[in-house]
Amino acid sequence: MEKQSNLFLYEEVVDKERPIRILIAKPGLDGHDKGAKVVAKALKDAGMEVIYIGLRQSTDSILNAALEENVDIIGLSILSGSHVPICRELLGKMGQQGIEGIKVVVGGVMPRADVRVLKDLGISEVFRGGSSFDDIIQALREMVRGAGRH
Repeated sequence: MEKQSNLFLYEEVVDKERPIRILIAKPGLDGHDKGAKVVAKALKDAGMEVIYIGLRQSTDSILNAALEENVDIIGLSILSGSHVPICRELLGKMGQQGIEGIKVVVGGVMPRADVRVLKDLGISEVFRGGSSFDDIIQALREMVRGAGRH
């Protein structure tokens, strides 16, 4: 009985202390990924595990990778202006599949007015062009801590 209890405590501690895992993807037809790669490097340097799946990803491929990699956060980098329909589609599929616990954030160049639209859809945070790495890192850490894991 004692060993079971210790094992449970060990697994709980390991889970709380593992690095934040974030999947970074470029959905849709957007072909520019320098910003996503720079942010991915900053997150990695901050101790996060970053899985970058690259350009021209479908919402299905993003969801499959997120589930396969057991990520805490999906980060979408969108510069094409299609952020609202892409986010609506991704969040809709997450809802249909009963996927809870994975936060979704979006970064890129987008109108200020769209930030409220994205958050109303269920996006956890929006990082517009010019967001500092420190602000992004802090927000992601708080997001995961708020979900009760760190």
